[in-house]
Amino acid sequence: MEPSAPLRTIREPSLLDALIPLIVLAVLISAAVYLFGNDAMDGPLQVALIFSALTAALIVLKNGHSWEEVAEAGRKGVSSVVSAIFILFAIGALIGAWNMAGTIPTLVYYGIMVVDPDWFYPAAFLVCALISFGIGSSWTTAGTIGVGLVGLSIMVGVSAEITAGAVISGAYVGEKMSPLSETAILAAQLTDTPIHIHLRAQAWSSGPALVIALVGFVLLGTLDGTAGASDALIESELGALSQLFAISPWTLLPVVLLVALSVLKVPASLAIAASALSAAILAPFLQSEAVLRFIDAPDLAPIVAHIKAGWQVMATGFEAKSGLEQVDSLLSRGGMASMLPTIWLILGALVFGSLLDEFGLLMKLVTPLIARAKTTGSLIATVVGSAVGLNVVAGDQYVAVVLPARIFSAEFQKRGLASSNLSRAVADGGSVTSPLIPWNSCGAYMAAVLGVPTLIYLPFCLFNIASPLMTLLIGFTGWRIVRATAPA
Repeated sequence: MEPSAPLRTIREPSLLDALIPLIVLAVLISAAVYLFGNDAMDGPLQVALIFSALTAALIVLKNGHSWEEVAEAGRKGVSSVVSAIFILFAIGALIGAWNMAGTIPTLVYYGIMVVDPDWFYPAAFLVCALISFGIGSSWTTAGTIGVGLVGLSIMVGVSAEITAGAVISGAYVGEKMSPLSETAILAAQLTDTPIHIHLRAQAWSSGPALVIALVGFVLLGTLDGTAGASDALIESELGALSQLFAISPWTLLPVVLLVALSVLKVPASLAIAASALSAAILAPFLQSEAVLRFIDAPDLAPIVAHIKAGWQVMATGFEAKSGLEQVDSLLSRGGMASMLPTIWLILGALVFGSLLDEFGLLMKLVTPLIARAKTTGSLIATVVGSAVGLNVVAGDQYVAVVLPARIFSAEFQKRGLASSNLSRAVADGGSVTSPLIPWNSCGAYMAAVLGVPTLIYLPFCLFNIASPLMTLLIGFTGWRIVRATAPA
């Protein structure tokens, strides 16, 4: 009879154990940004996250856990983002197919004709806010209409960076306030708050934040010193677009399909993929010359060339050759391959965050914070700070919403505070701040689809910055703080 394997002694992590991976992460990410600047997301940040995860794994092994347990924790982290990966691939295919079908060129063409550069930023903010509220998805809003607005900003001569901030701000109005939003529903369910009470509680932080953002974008439009593109340049851009593509309302059919499927609550990846496929199918009928010019395969029969073009554009994106830099940079984008660096970044971040969560390193950091939060204001600040911190270390907004909701629920009940206070703090700290972190799944996604680095658009995400600040103000002033015994 073989002797049984000796029992392993599992040690509780120390505070130093919890701090070391975060210190390594901070040092490596700072070095990556310093050395590579805006190119850090092309690989250096991913390497930093992988080595930070390995550091966490070594600490876990030191505490007596097996490598199999470490691997299983990593698998859990990766499995949690499978749906996001499908959305990313679908968005990559959609951007390429929408360009080839003339959908984005048509949106930009009509936009150039009617836009007033002085009101561009508030208009972009409000359009994205309305769309995201209607469909409940920040990712779908930014990856579709947002892409067109950022491209349009380049064409009319206003700041693409500020426009990206306006797009993201508007997209997260719906992410927070729409009854169709997955994160809004999640925050309500995890805190045992009826969805209508959660949304009502959020209105007290989101409403003022929306007004602040709108006023800010109006001021940026009048004070940023951007005079807009010259009439001659705009005419040349319009001419280039009309030469490359047949501009027609028919090219907007993939947009109509996407909106309809989103309203019907078809899963985002399926709705986006269906819109991308519809654009690839319509392209030969609406943009036959553009398709054949893109694929450049005169030896193939036209029908075969069209099939190859649709296949290729969803794989590697569309490429325009108008000779105008603004037009070519707008249209030469997309493809599933363009999303691979973003997926690499997200996977590294989630493996790192999963190790910290699974083996108690995060709780080692959070427990002392709860003990020190003596007042309601400091408790809400701790929730918001923990959610923001989880967006940094765990790299995913769902982790940043789920964990604080679980960790702080008992403390809110103990202090006689209504669950809607917690749901609001979790949403304001975990949801809206996620696109402000470059290696977070949301920050990486926004940078990839909008073509603006996270740290560049960050200062202009006015709604995302104002929302958690309003929640802190509510907490410290006691205004709209609801007791558990009072009607919500």
